[in-house]
Amino acid sequence: MKLSRRSWLDGRGYSLAEILVTVAVIGIISAVSVPFFINYSRAAATKGGAEELTTILNQARQLAIAKNTTVCVNQNAGKVQFLTGGCAGTVWTGPGTNGNGWFTLSNGVTVTTNPQVVFNFIGAATTAGVYTVHNPIDNSTLTVTVALSGRITIP
Repeated sequence: MKLSRRSWLDGRGYSLAEILVTVAVIGIISAVSVPFFINYSRAAATKGGAEELTTILNQARQLAIAKNTTVCVNQNAGKVQFLTGGCAGTVWTGPGTNGNGWFTLSNGVTVTTNPQVVFNFIGAATTAGVYTVHNPIDNSTLTVTVALSGRITIP
């Protein structure tokens, strides 16, 4: 029996039941994965804030070496500022800062401790310290450690 072209075209496609099952499976997978994605997103924001602070601290270290002076890192909540010539020195303004020399951390993270690390002209930290990066959305924290050698790490 030979089928006509018209009857062959009419037989293609998915039934309503197949479409409903597919949509239900996609819905279940989405419902299960959304909480994991939210947790990942919050953890990534905290990690990103810690990495951003690490980058800013490394910039202070490089500034101390380039200018052959000491650079004090001052912070206030979600902002970081460099003072050249020590902690009572001149505010440094440059790329990434506002008019008052403040770097603003992204994603709403804050720095909850202020060790006022000071880098000397060879890049070592004359004052070491531990900064705590805090994400106010889920209260997660990460620490950024500055060793006396000037090495900056996120343990």
